[in-house]
Amino acid sequence: MRIYVTSVFVDDQAKALNFYTDKLGFILKHDIPLGAHRWLTVVSKEAPEGTELLLEPGEHPAVGPYKSALVNDGIPAASFQVDDLDKEFGRLRELGVQFTVEPMDAGTVRMAVFDDTCGNLIQLVEMIQGK
Repeated sequence: MRIYVTSVFVDDQAKALNFYTDKLGFILKHDIPLGAHRWLTVVSKEAPEGTELLLEPGEHPAVGPYKSALVNDGIPAASFQVDDLDKEFGRLRELGVQFTVEPMDAGTVRMAVFDDTCGNLIQLVEMIQGK
């Protein structure tokens, strides 16, 4: 068994696609019209056949309170691994990405958290154990 797709609820699919591709560097995998919305997935350039991230429309009535509770408590909706957190932090900050937690040590990882502009906090993690 493997993870095929995971999702983040987004306020606006077009805005999310721009952020996740233009800022984060993911690449578009699927863009299939489904009525008012799209089956819209992105993947890592480093693993184009890997797990897809679905930019899921957040219109279900439970999504707003769920996302608000996570953001208010500082809980990321997703976590992405990077090889060099400080380098990625600098690159994203230059692109205008707003961080809520700057790079810090957290046990066996270094981590930071940013706002994806679509209603979510996203965590970046660099594995440091064994380095």
